[in-house]
Amino acid sequence: MLIAFAAEETSKVPFYIAGGVLVAWALLVSLFAIRRETFPSSEGQSRGVMAISVLLIAAAMATAVITA
Repeated sequence: MLIAFAAEETSKVPFYIAGGVLVAWALLVSLFAIRRETFPSSEGQSRGVMAISVLLIAAAMATAVITA
């Protein structure tokens, strides 16, 4: 007897949210970098931008894997 199980499809909403936040962050950073010659103005600001970027990229990648 063959029984077919319907695979429960996971919601992709977390990935869409993480991706959207990453895109918004990239646009904001781009706008500031284009308008200011001294962006980032300090070592701390540079590290902060990089840390936030890495976290958002990791979140988008993790949600992509989880929802795939």
